[in-house]
Amino acid sequence: MTTPQAAAHNHGHDHDHGSSLSPIEARVRALETILTEKGYVDPAALDRLIETYETRIGPRNGARVVARAWHDPDYRKRLLADATAAIAELGFTGRQGEHMVAVANTAEVHNLVVCTLCSCYPWPVLGLPPVWYKSAPYRSRAVLDPRSILAEFGLILPPGKAIRVWDSTAEIRYLVLPERPAGTEGWSEERLAPLVTRDSMIGTGLALDPADAP
Repeated sequence: MTTPQAAAHNHGHDHDHGSSLSPIEARVRALETILTEKGYVDPAALDRLIETYETRIGPRNGARVVARAWHDPDYRKRLLADATAAIAELGFTGRQGEHMVAVANTAEVHNLVVCTLCSCYPWPVLGLPPVWYKSAPYRSRAVLDPRSILAEFGLILPPGKAIRVWDSTAEIRYLVLPERPAGTEGWSEERLAPLVTRDSMIGTGLALDPADAP
């Protein structure tokens, strides 16, 4: 079975109808191509840099938001009531994060975020969107068959657990508040934050088990 990541890789930078590159994305892509062809940029090194911002540096802001919500019940209430304002309390604001909505996973419900039209993504809290998030296979299958797409990410949910899919737009972007892992009672925000992964805030993964904390 082809995973969303593999499908995105196989499709390269292709986009389906209605999701063509924006003018600035096209300019960046052209500049990257020119710099690579002239030998000024090492594609492998660039890929590693982008991966670092996708998975490590960027999502640290979101991890702080989630850790605060796990640690502080009052902050959790404010986050679920008005995510934009609650996130701004921690200093995370800016373009692509003007209108945020937080949705909480529970024992009964798992939330999954997608952007079916292009790649709307909450940059202030999650950094750069991963390649697979922008791929046509993920964008379509996350809506049509979310349980199957989650399984390809290695996330097997109980049959009775409902899945809610949230479609990000230019007006509203979503942040998943993952369930707090068991065994973390009494942990500080600083200790909780490393358990929060980028994928857990999109909904394609869960927070890390304390035993797997970095």
